[in-house]
Amino acid sequence: RERISREGRVAISGNARCRVTKVKTEKMPLDLASDRSVMTLGRVSIFDHEIFEIKDRMEQMLGAFQSDLSSISSEIRTLQEQSGAMNVRLRNRQAVRGRLGELVDGLVVPSALVTAILEAPVTDPRFLEQLQELDAKAAAVREQEARGTAACADVRGVLDRLRVKAVAKIREFVLQKIYSFRKPMTNYQIPQTALLKYRFFYQFLLGNERATAREIRDEYVETLGKVYLSYSRSYLGRLMKVQYEEVAEKDDLMGVEDTAKKDILRPSLRSRNTIFTLGTRGSVISPTELEAPILVPHTAQRGEQRYPFEALFRSQHYALLDNSCREFLFICDFFAVSGPAAHDLFHAVMGRTLSMTLKHLESYLADCYDAIAVFLCIHIVLRFRNIAAKRDVPALDRYWEQVLALLWPRFELILEMNVQSVRSTDPQRLGGLDTRPHYITRRYAEFSSALVSINQTIPNERTMQLLGQLQVEVENFVLRVAAEFSSRKEQLVFLINNYDMMLGVLMERAADDSKEVESFQQLLNARTQEFIEELLSPPFGGLVAFVKEAEGLIERGQAERLRGEEARVTQLIRGFGSSWKSSVESLSQDVMRSFTNFRNGTRCLDPADPAYHRFHRVLSQLQLRALPARAELINIHHLMVELKKHKPNF
Repeated sequence: RERISREGRVAISGNARCRVTKVKTEKMPLDLASDRSVMTLGRVSIFDHEIFEIKDRMEQMLGAFQSDLSSISSEIRTLQEQSGAMNVRLRNRQAVRGRLGELVDGLVVPSALVTAILEAPVTDPRFLEQLQELDAKAAAVREQEARGTAACADVRGVLDRLRVKAVAKIREFVLQKIYSFRKPMTNYQIPQTALLKYRFFYQFLLGNERATAREIRDEYVETLGKVYLSYSRSYLGRLMKVQYEEVAEKDDLMGVEDTAKKDILRPSLRSRNTIFTLGTRGSVISPTELEAPILVPHTAQRGEQRYPFEALFRSQHYALLDNSCREFLFICDFFAVSGPAAHDLFHAVMGRTLSMTLKHLESYLADCYDAIAVFLCIHIVLRFRNIAAKRDVPALDRYWEQVLALLWPRFELILEMNVQSVRSTDPQRLGGLDTRPHYITRRYAEFSSALVSINQTIPNERTMQLLGQLQVEVENFVLRVAAEFSSRKEQLVFLINNYDMMLGVLMERAADDSKEVESFQQLLNARTQEFIEELLSPPFGGLVAFVKEAEGLIERGQAERLRGEEARVTQLIRGFGSSWKSSVESLSQDVMRSFTNFRNGTRCLDPADPAYHRFHRVLSQLQLRALPARAELINIHHLMVELKKHKPNF
């Protein structure tokens, strides 16, 4: 550029464009070299000029493009704003359309609804379907009226007329179903189950015509209350006719004398319940018998069958449990109630029946003296209460508590009466006594084992306390009776026989580790050991005494003193050898006559063998080993064989 400026006088202005001034060469003489320079400079200036023009056009084009981009961005923003406004308008229109559609749908009454409500029978599925639709429209109209919608006035009259028609048809249908319960010999469970299919009818009345709903509920309560009361009273009356003819009386206590005359006047066991023995009566609380079908009185009368009170109590309350559970669930389902309201409605229906049952039980218990029957009834109630809880029916909880409040005091009273009867029994007024188990102790054993076995299923501490008092009185009674015998041997035989009998009966039903079993086992062991010493004293008393003395000397290290006992030992050996067979025979016969339990009697002969073994061990001491009389000792094996003859296998 500097060169062109010098030679061609070209002026370049800044960074803009370059203008090339025309080179004046007309009057200037140039040589060939100068001509080339001028031509070169001319071409350079033309090329640069074109470049500058291209740049200018590019600059203009880019400027226009930038301007176009600015306008496009502005248009995009405008379109976005327009799109957002359109979306808002669309949502508003859709919301308005939805609400208007719901309003119109709720207010429009289709012809199918009118036809079904007016013409279709109540049992037609179309009636129930359109009734639900009518209920929904009535609720929608009430809601719109609360908002001040003027269009509701156009359909209010139509809906009211349809509602009145539907209420009239429903009322007539439901009342007919309720009245069908009153027909004699009707299985009320069938119409009750049919009503559950139309539970919406009552819900419709409850929401649209509360007066009619209250009328139906009151009619149901009154009708079913009378039905249950009549059924329960009739069934209970017929049930009590198949009870045992002879029941326990106030004189049927453990300590009361059981005379032969009284036994003659008693009916056979077919018509009389056992008082102190459990027998098969405990099966009434077994899982299979507890929920067995209820007794049918007329069938039992036809077969001349009789039952104890607890069997009748079980049948009556199982029927009550089933009916109450079914009724409570029906009330909750059909009348749509729960909680305290369901309890109140249930007791409105079943209250008179439950009161009648409680009054009958209270009246019966006033003259009941059968403790086993009352105790079984207590356990029946405890099990039925658990069953009701599993079925989720708490409505009977109060009734179970009321029944237990009647049973427990009566049971405790009867038990205390038996305790007092044993305490006040005078052995001298019982007539002739013998060493066999007394009938009072036998009664106690059977009675105590019965209550213990029942109580093991659901333990109760109060029962065990009362049985403990009874046991103390029975033990004292046994000691009082034993004191009536003149000889100690007879006293021990009497005590062993009674303790053994009570222990045997208790072990059949009670657990081996029970307090009663443990107590009588200790008493039996102590009296048995005393009797053995008393039994062996006459024939073998000298031998046993010598063995005890000798063993004591040996333990104290004074065995040398045995040398002075040679004459005594010789006499014992010869005396035992001459009389042992007859003594064993006599002891065996005496034991077998004394004990009612032969196994218990043979145990009393066992110590004879160990005593003679100990005598042999004493004679084997160095001080007595050279005694000539040792040759006359009876062979131990021979003695064992002879004793075994008197121990038969029972």
